[in-house]
Amino acid sequence: MSSKRLTFPASEDAIRELRAGDEVLVDGHIIGIRDRTQIRIFDQGVEPPLDLNGAFLLHTAPNVRKVAEGKYEKMCIGTTTSARMVRFTEPLGREYGVRAICGKGGLPDEAIEPMQRLGMVYFAIVGGAAALETTQIEEIEEVYWEELMPECLWKFRVKDFGPLWVGIDSHGNSMYRDVQTEATKRLEGILAGL
Repeated sequence: MSSKRLTFPASEDAIRELRAGDEVLVDGHIIGIRDRTQIRIFDQGVEPPLDLNGAFLLHTAPNVRKVAEGKYEKMCIGTTTSARMVRFTEPLGREYGVRAICGKGGLPDEAIEPMQRLGMVYFAIVGGAAALETTQIEEIEEVYWEELMPECLWKFRVKDFGPLWVGIDSHGNSMYRDVQTEATKRLEGILAGL
């Protein structure tokens, strides 16, 4: 495990250098996305209005305040549960070149193989850290599909975003799977001793 700093958008080569358990700080741009935006893209066939190649996607529906036409002030920007959006992982990487996804709770094992094949990672973030995350977002630069508020596409400029940990890397490793495997072994040992 090591500490890294990445700027997004990022290349596949930069992502493939990461290993499960690495600590990462992020600069550059993060794209906020949620269920309704991905449903629009994949189920309704609407092309995203911004380039997602090399992107870091944050599963969020932020709390914001409108200050002008198309301009928003951040109030609280946290994460939402990722597992229910796992079906979008492979097409995001395959069709749009997305490199990183971050949310709450990780992704199930079905995400591991496509992330390995397509050169993607899943970042784990400290739960309940929305206040800290919000301070690390310097500005909401763009918002797309405002009619889906708050599940729009958001373009955030960030500095020192994190710390994040590589929960699933592009080499087939998953901290979530490892923890589950270890927990199952321990439970079997406990039950055997009863």
